[in-house]
Amino acid sequence: MRYYGSVYRPPSEARSLIVQVTYGCSHNTCAFCSMYKEKRFSVRPLEEVLEDFRVAREVYHHIEKVFLADGDALVRKAEELYVILDTVRELFPECRQVTSYASPASIRIRTEEELRTLREKGLTMVYMGLESGSGEVLSLMRKGHPAAEIVEMGRKVRNCGIALSVTAITGLGGPELLEKHAVETARAFNAMNPEYIGMLTLMVEPETPLYDWVHEGKFQLLTQPQVLEETRLLVENLDSPGSVFRMNHASNYLSLRGTLNKDKAAMLAEIDRAEKDLSRLKPEAWRAL
Repeated sequence: MRYYGSVYRPPSEARSLIVQVTYGCSHNTCAFCSMYKEKRFSVRPLEEVLEDFRVAREVYHHIEKVFLADGDALVRKAEELYVILDTVRELFPECRQVTSYASPASIRIRTEEELRTLREKGLTMVYMGLESGSGEVLSLMRKGHPAAEIVEMGRKVRNCGIALSVTAITGLGGPELLEKHAVETARAFNAMNPEYIGMLTLMVEPETPLYDWVHEGKFQLLTQPQVLEETRLLVENLDSPGSVFRMNHASNYLSLRGTLNKDKAAMLAEIDRAEKDLSRLKPEAWRAL
């Protein structure tokens, strides 16, 4: 397999065959993100993509999952995506899942007919970053899309039969926008009602605008009690029946998991326990966590 630059994938794709369909991210200006900075966005030559799949068939005996990298596979021409999915189905009849990242921009350029055809040819799920449901937070972090557009594109994907996994980031609004970020992010999740909801906790990466803002004192990170406060507000406002909720990334202070809405009370109880445990510590102790 041939990989150009750093390759990123969702945690759930750890055992997937990963093939780069595009290079980099077509937006790549989010203030918090350090991904794909070493390469310019481009569409990989189709024959190279197909050759990687052919090589993988010779090397690997059993492939159940395929992830189409990098950050914007869906921007390829629809006909080329059809060829890629047809090739996957032909070479790996045992494959049960094909996924990719998707941005609001890449979803918008796809017609509903194209999305339905992609599903018919084997694209089972896409991962989309909401980051926040707050317009103020999205503008601050240079997301490039308003919350309403992200929600609209998420619903478009689901309406066309493709499963949707959406992520957001705790702490992205800092202390000033804590409440808005939590409540409006929950509302955006509710409006999309995705199959999967994933919460990360903000990590400041070097060589990003956010890193400079933090070190210049222009952006304040949440304390651990504030992270729990924001998490509580988010979960309290979630109303997305059937969505599988996961807050178990390495960045998270607290691990939460459940299926909405039936496990909501249990998750709030878990937050209660974490807040009580934290309240027993002196401030200098939880600052060190």
